[in-house]
Amino acid sequence: MIRILTFLIVLLLSGASLNAQTVASEEEAVKGSIRRLFSGMFQADSSLAASAFDRACIMQTIKTANGQTSVQTGSVNSFLSMIAGAPRQRYDERIVFTYIHVDGPLASVWTDYQFYNGGVFSHCGVNSFQLAKKGAEWKIVYLIDTRRKEPCKK
Repeated sequence: MIRILTFLIVLLLSGASLNAQTVASEEEAVKGSIRRLFSGMFQADSSLAASAFDRACIMQTIKTANGQTSVQTGSVNSFLSMIAGAPRQRYDERIVFTYIHVDGPLASVWTDYQFYNGGVFSHCGVNSFQLAKKGAEWKIVYLIDTRRKEPCKK
């Protein structure tokens, strides 16, 4: 009886370990998609940045001016055109992966960031990404961010 219980415990623990490895592996793949976006921005490589997005991606930003908050929707194609027309290293968005949650083919990622334009601090905020696993790749299907001058996390 003790052998059976020991075997069952070992089996359960090994299954939990495999699941943790799978989640960690998926989290790294999700990070890879987001890193492609920011590498493409920094390198002025719109093709690299585009590879991170699903074709139907929605991009929004939350802006607050004079105490009024608005949500503005932008186009991925316009964003990619902006990247393509920039000199290399102009757009430098430095992120921290604050939270990553993965459930099967859905990932939700929260990143604090600081944005530099031509080496000069521009603004900071938070990005909220929703990604879907399409085949073997994670694609950004929704991106919304906040923008402010301060306070910024370092």
